[in-house]
Amino acid sequence: MNRLRATALALLVASAASGASAQQLSYVQPLSSAGTAAVQQKLKDAGVYAGRTDGVWGRDSSTALERYQRRQGLQITGQLNPATATTLGVSPADLLPPPGAASAAPATAAEPLAPDVVRTIQTRLRGLGFYPGGIDGIWGPSMQTALQRFQQGRGLQATGQLNPATITALGLDPNNLAAPVR
Repeated sequence: MNRLRATALALLVASAASGASAQQLSYVQPLSSAGTAAVQQKLKDAGVYAGRTDGVWGRDSSTALERYQRRQGLQITGQLNPATATTLGVSPADLLPPPGAASAAPATAAEPLAPDVVRTIQTRLRGLGFYPGGIDGIWGPSMQTALQRFQQGRGLQATGQLNPATITALGLDPNNLAAPVR
């Protein structure tokens, strides 16, 4: 069991054991793509999400989650927390990435990304409503800002740098970043 999974499960157990309000505890690590898709499907089934069940958490998913939380009388955070997960009927263990899933780091700050990789990321960020610029394969200031906003929206450290957690949250193949966006 990796450390992120152990931490999330420990928080859930500690919250339940202490009698603390589960509504004040939220997940801080990114959900697995399958977990995100499961939440999107549950939100779709509840009639609050009309987007694609693509496993990528974007603005539409967050807005739908807020709508769901409001309808259910939950704390409105726009982020998945234990109370919302329970109400949706999803298991916290099923939402986390599998152990070691975010361990591969294909790109670092020292290695410039190829233009086809940047175009793939730009396309993904544009599709999620974070990048308004042209799909030109150039990593410029607007691309950096878009990635920071995406990271912040996903509860990731908003560095503006491509890292394994961000790659996973974008729904990209960490072994082939130039692969077409699904």
